[in-house]
Amino acid sequence: MARGYTATKDQLTKRLNRIEGQVRGINKMVEDDRYCMDVLAQITAARNALDKVALGLLDQHARHCLIGDGGGPTDPDDQADELMAAVGRMLSR
Repeated sequence: MARGYTATKDQLTKRLNRIEGQVRGINKMVEDDRYCMDVLAQITAARNALDKVALGLLDQHARHCLIGDGGGPTDPDDQADELMAAVGRMLSR
């Protein structure tokens, strides 16, 4: 396992490859002039899949890098700042 991730690097790569396939499918839907609501549904599904990967990585970061021995900040205030900054970046779309 890499950097304390629950999912291995190989598992993360497979998930991201599936998401990449979803995005290619969305592109094809647009090229084929598919019904807009169907395209929007697929965009939502791809976003949800990316959010799931990001939340998993964030969870592991908190558990391994901040609480554990992963090289993150040791000061609790700095840990909270780092975690909240990451959450803020995830929510700022």
